[in-house]
Amino acid sequence: MIDPILLRIAKTAILSKFDDSYAVDKEKLLRQYPFLAQKGAVFVTLNKGQSLRGCIGSIIAHRPLIDDIVHNAESAAFSDPRFPPLEAEEIDTALMLEVSVLSEPQLIEYDDYEDLKKKIVPHKDGLILKYGQYQGTFLPQVWQQLPTPEQFLEHLSYKAGANPSIYSLHPDIYRYRVEHIRERWDAIQPL
Repeated sequence: MIDPILLRIAKTAILSKFDDSYAVDKEKLLRQYPFLAQKGAVFVTLNKGQSLRGCIGSIIAHRPLIDDIVHNAESAAFSDPRFPPLEAEEIDTALMLEVSVLSEPQLIEYDDYEDLKKKIVPHKDGLILKYGQYQGTFLPQVWQQLPTPEQFLEHLSYKAGANPSIYSLHPDIYRYRVEHIRERWDAIQPL
């Protein structure tokens, strides 16, 4: 079970950009929650109603979990290139906040596209596609919108900047799992 403190940290990091009275006290949190010092890879997602409003994350754990949460929460809210920066007026009951902690990605060995489709686990696997300058990832939550392996892989190729023909070139495909927690913005108590 993922600790709700992750949502509280993400919300406070976002609020601190609007109001200086909010701050993430890293030292206090590390004393209270030592696991936050471990390296972790996190995606932070904001949804407004049913629509994506921002999503930024790390695929590989390269810094303490607390730092990854703060950085990616701020980036999802203010630096996702697909959206304008979040404005204070948007923070209301329609806003949802989600934090996903990724496992270490594992390379999938596969023979061809048909074999790859058989080896991925819908609704459990997040996937990373890598081939030359092409790279993209989908969290396992994306299976809700793209429920078949064909749809998931097709759209993953587009997200990577390619198209489905890339699978004939046998790109590297990695799988990972996530633990995630999601809550309405107004139900999350800031720090």
